[in-house]
Amino acid sequence: MRPHDMGTLFDEAAAGGARTVVHLDRPFDIAPRAGTRWTVTELAGLVRATAARLADAGVRPGDRVGIVKDNHWDYDLLACAVVRLGAVPALLSARLGTENLVALLERLRPAALVTTSEVLARCRDTATGESARILVTVDSAAPGAVHLAALDASWPCVPVRRHDDEPLVIHHTSGTTGVPKLVVHSTRTLVHKLARFEAVRYPGIGIRPDDVLANASAYGHGRTFCWTAVVMSLAPARIVVLTGDDPETADPLLRAHPPTVVEALPASYIRLRPLTTRLDNPFRDVRLYISTYDAMHPPALRAYLTASRRARPLWMQGWGQTETGPLTFRFHTRRSALAPDAETTARRLGRPVPGRIRLRAVDPDTLRPVPRGRLGLLLVRTPALALGYVGELGRWDAKRVGDWWSTGDMGVHHRDGSVSILDRAADALPGMSCLRTEDVLEQRLPQALECVILGAPDGDPLPVVVTADGRLDPDAWKQATHGLPTLRDPAVLTWDEVPRTGTGKVRRAALARQLTGTAPAGTGRWT
Repeated sequence: MRPHDMGTLFDEAAAGGARTVVHLDRPFDIAPRAGTRWTVTELAGLVRATAARLADAGVRPGDRVGIVKDNHWDYDLLACAVVRLGAVPALLSARLGTENLVALLERLRPAALVTTSEVLARCRDTATGESARILVTVDSAAPGAVHLAALDASWPCVPVRRHDDEPLVIHHTSGTTGVPKLVVHSTRTLVHKLARFEAVRYPGIGIRPDDVLANASAYGHGRTFCWTAVVMSLAPARIVVLTGDDPETADPLLRAHPPTVVEALPASYIRLRPLTTRLDNPFRDVRLYISTYDAMHPPALRAYLTASRRARPLWMQGWGQTETGPLTFRFHTRRSALAPDAETTARRLGRPVPGRIRLRAVDPDTLRPVPRGRLGLLLVRTPALALGYVGELGRWDAKRVGDWWSTGDMGVHHRDGSVSILDRAADALPGMSCLRTEDVLEQRLPQALECVILGAPDGDPLPVVVTADGRLDPDAWKQATHGLPTLRDPAVLTWDEVPRTGTGKVRRAALARQLTGTAPAGTGRWT
């Protein structure tokens, strides 16, 4: 099956005989009493019923429908239901701060908002209610809103088809440097150019009929909408959906259904890492790990690859953006992760996808190409480039450089064609790579869950070390920083004290303001 219409995706998978069974760590928010085990046929029925309920609420073709709720895969089921009605879903993370969430809703101006009573309560003093004529809650009744379960699931609702180049779905970027952007994709860019390319049984890395897929993701973001199209097309034996990253909650489900393929947020890999050291760890049968969204540091790569009992497990690390989809891929093995130079080569994120992606590095000021092997601003050309930003046409146009797109990442395009990412342009500091310094620190500080380097406008960079208990031995820090650029004394925080995006990325600007009262020093403008 080749994915095409996301509104009928689950119907077509069921009609094609897909026997995939889905296991959830908690019931869907849109079906709280229906349990945690689902077949594809049941999922298709849930999408149809949800579409009928939204039609009963008044959603019509062409409407924008905002979706803001707790993290779960039913973000994508709701999106498919909205697509089925000919409307355009806009998936917004409930982890967004109220100020950013309100800003996005005002920019979006949805006809309908599908959300929770908690989100409505924290946005009550804003124009949220005025911008959406239809308010639907998925958890419980709320003033001025209708409860999803109270709507008619039998409302007539024939699937509405749309042109391949019309808006299909809206996702927001991570927002590490400020208010996220709202990215619009079409069927052609997201399904035809991205999902279809992935929905192939490639040797070694393709999804097999007997695979057990585990996913711990931010389901309101663009990657999982594409992932949903792929997995429904390739029909693995089982899918395990994790909505959180607490090791004790995830462990029983992973043990009951040991995965052979794992895809997770980098932040989730960090949080679930304690499971890799258990005697009968749940990753013992994994043949393929997949990571996107953010950089993976070498210690985490090693922990998971050595946890697998397979002879040759692989780690596929992708670099890409919401606007472009995947741009490069690199594979890690036990041997490469354990190599003496793993820390210095970890930033090499592979080569551009052949025949699909072109890449060049340019001077960020003049936009002239720099020689291979020299640091520059990375530009790409891809047929999967999104249609634009909602409400920010000028910002979108400013990131276009002729036929090229500015990624906003500073890196090196090496002579062998591979790419190294050294920093976001907005975070770049003269004379050092924040990401490489973070790699070294994490390697030398086994107790660190995460290390972050923040540029300071009035002196040396400020390092932030995240540990389980918010403590760090001063002697260990002194040894860890030997030979590194001069840094200030570290700020030591726990995981929950660090401001994060919906995908678990550190909100560096917010963290800098939290610790110093000022924004971080950076040289970039390509955000």
